[in-house]
Amino acid sequence: MNVPLLDLKAQYATIRDEVRAAMDRVVDGQVFILGPEVDAFEKEVAAYVDAGFGIGMSSGTDALLAALMALDIGPGDEVITTPFSFFATAGVVARLGARPVFADIDPVTFNLDPADLVARITPRTKAVMPVHLFGRCADMQGIAAAIGDRGIPVIEDAAQAIGAFDDSGAKAGTIGDMACFSFFPSKNLGGFGDGGMVTANDPALANKLRILRVHGSNPKYYHQMIGGNFRLDALQAAVLRVKLQYLPEWTQARRINAGRYRDLCGAAGLGDVLTLPGDTPGHIYNQFVIRVPDRDRVREDLQRRGIGTEVYYPVPLHQQECFTGLGFQTGDFPHSETAAREVLALPIYPELTDEQQVYVVEILAEVMATRTPVESVS
Repeated sequence: MNVPLLDLKAQYATIRDEVRAAMDRVVDGQVFILGPEVDAFEKEVAAYVDAGFGIGMSSGTDALLAALMALDIGPGDEVITTPFSFFATAGVVARLGARPVFADIDPVTFNLDPADLVARITPRTKAVMPVHLFGRCADMQGIAAAIGDRGIPVIEDAAQAIGAFDDSGAKAGTIGDMACFSFFPSKNLGGFGDGGMVTANDPALANKLRILRVHGSNPKYYHQMIGGNFRLDALQAAVLRVKLQYLPEWTQARRINAGRYRDLCGAAGLGDVLTLPGDTPGHIYNQFVIRVPDRDRVREDLQRRGIGTEVYYPVPLHQQECFTGLGFQTGDFPHSETAAREVLALPIYPELTDEQQVYVVEILAEVMATRTPVESVS
């Protein structure tokens, strides 16, 4: 049996006619950059996450970059974030001449550990950027407590977390000063190419972001500041508007699939040889990431049996070659380094069938039968 990590064709088959009609609407209107489709999509996403404003961006990376620019982050400034994330989280900080400063993760949630964050704050800290990794919200209340009364802005990297909420019920996209979403095709809400959005509740920040995404001009050809070309395409917005209607249904399907994995793994006796992701009501499972010993060989065995997997992420950011000048050493962030050696994402997409999940767990149990048990970190 073949079980891909993600099957976008299966999703598209269920909404093909609606998507094609939406794309035809844009083609007939001949407005391809920003415009009414983007305006409508911004309002719909803002409503979905309970934010005051949504500002469409060309990608999740550009959303992060624009959010930092809106805070005037630049040379001499520091931004604290996690070393266990996609490269863009720290890359956008460095692009502005600022210094990424890392704090280790909580080993259970994979998210920024507020206790380690406290030790990283300096007078040069101009922002904190937690990541809601794999669709589970970071401990935003703990982060707020760590920041205290210092007045340091918080930018949520919510690229993988649209629709997620924390233990208090607050939704990703509304907890920090700004939040950044990605609509890369593999995301829970994925377009037909790149796309992103920043959400905010402050009208002044929202207005500044709109100016920054058009090269800092307002009105056109009159530049108040230096921005960039961060505009969202109307075709992407039209496709995403169709998909947004189905997102609650798809999120529930992911949560059901996660629960089924837990039941199947429990029945197969896998609890002693791997660690399953913890669950909270607001977890939307952009990925279902297990921790497993001898990860690379396990992955190879699964691949030979037709099961798609991925490693998010094999090299922590502080160990990336381009960041060697930051002064961090191997061993500085042990939880991130251990996670990078052990994590493995299994298929979790909404269209995944019961039969496919049974097969994944059966093969995983066969593979793990010859492996050495690992102590649980949960």
